[in-house]
Amino acid sequence: MSLFNVGRLCVKIAGRDAGRKCVVVEQVDKTFVIVDGNVRRKKVNMKHLEPLAEMVDLKDKISHADVSSAFKKLGLDVWEKKSKQVAERPKKQKVKKVKSVKAVSKKESKVEKKVGEKVKVAEEVTKPVEEATEVQEPDSYETIESEKKE
Repeated sequence: MSLFNVGRLCVKIAGRDAGRKCVVVEQVDKTFVIVDGNVRRKKVNMKHLEPLAEMVDLKDKISHADVSSAFKKLGLDVWEKKSKQVAERPKKQKVKKVKSVKAVSKKESKVEKKVGEKVKVAEEVTKPVEEATEVQEPDSYETIESEKKE
């Protein structure tokens, strides 16, 4: 039989929780136990614990709420989990790539050439249409009215 049975009050002597009181909640194997109380609930090596003379009446694998109520009856502090409020990460803004002036000017010249060709084609197409649709203005409106009467 081990000295570290379920319900044994102990003091942690190593690690981040050194100097704090805890109680054995579960025995994992010959060298490790799970502790809870004024420490974080975790698996601990028995070499890192110093047993106290006191025992607490607890069942095997008891919850943290039950352990905290037992510790409060004894007048001991209990580890309360305080989760941090994680701030939202700022979103990365996409950086637009700046093209070199030479590349931009080459593209613009290509566009101008293409546009120039289209304009020339459009001018050739519209010339005959303009010639055919030209309206000759009469010398005077009197001749038009006389032509209508006849």
